[in-house]
Amino acid sequence: MLILGIETSCDETAAAVIDADFHILSNIVASQVDIHAAYGGIVPEIASRKHIEAIYHIIKSALVEAGVDVADIDGVAVTQYPGLVGSLLVGMSAAKAFALARKLPIVGVNHIFGHIMAVFLSKSRPQFPFVALVVSGGHTCTYIVSSPCEFKLVGQTRDDAAGEAFDKAAKLLGIGYPGGVVIDKLAQQGRRNAVAFPRALRGAIDFSFSGVKTALLNHLKRMSNAPVGAELLDITASYQEAIVEVLADKTVALAETAGIPRIVVCGGVAANSRLRSVFTEIGNKRAWEVFIPPLSLCTDNAAMIAAAGLYRLRAGQSDTLAMNAFSRIHAFS
Repeated sequence: MLILGIETSCDETAAAVIDADFHILSNIVASQVDIHAAYGGIVPEIASRKHIEAIYHIIKSALVEAGVDVADIDGVAVTQYPGLVGSLLVGMSAAKAFALARKLPIVGVNHIFGHIMAVFLSKSRPQFPFVALVVSGGHTCTYIVSSPCEFKLVGQTRDDAAGEAFDKAAKLLGIGYPGGVVIDKLAQQGRRNAVAFPRALRGAIDFSFSGVKTALLNHLKRMSNAPVGAELLDITASYQEAIVEVLADKTVALAETAGIPRIVVCGGVAANSRLRSVFTEIGNKRAWEVFIPPLSLCTDNAAMIAAAGLYRLRAGQSDTLAMNAFSRIHAFS
């Protein structure tokens, strides 16, 4: 059984082919980072236009790299929500056309669930149930995952997502885009306790990162000059630590409360070196199992969508060609 996955929720145009054993046969991603960097963030209209230009070539490349033909595909999985509607519609239109032409089953995939399922594309795979921390530019939430099709939302951000907080901080500091990548690199050379940034909602299950962002803004306003050198390194390290500490503390608290010694950390921010290090330390210290996808599967990709779709198809689930795209999860439910 071969599944074609298509992902266009934001600014990556991606297609992948996986087999029934969750082996990745191809995973092609066309990034728009250089295009949007000039604007300091994603421009939705530009993103959707670039998807239109790239989608056919990316799907074709995925099939070629996998060494398969159109007739070899047994099912199609496509990101349905959440994301930028204009971008989502490009991927969904391509997926529907492919499924219609070949009379194949098609499934719409929750992008967040795709991130969680990315861990099953690795050699080391968790048993169910497990606690999942999904952390990216648009989402920060925790789930208890009881089976491949059972996800219970526990905590979520009340304002900014962690990745969004990194990007906005980088903009305030004037250090470039994408912010999370730049801050991670600089922070490795700074002191993590140099600036006392706040940790919001201690003891609560939800997240909040608008406060630490405001604290950074106020800190910069008190400075006579823009931070450079060691001062900039210390600020980025301290800011990153404030976010990582909150993510780790709340995830550990949930795992303890639920009595589940297995944690999956996924999403774009799971590529952050400090976050990966902290969770690895947690696993070693507590003798818990901690699973983090490889870097190539943390950021948006189509293999993770194919994996989530494969589980749905195995469960006998499918969607019709009338399914629509939704920007948010609550709009879908």
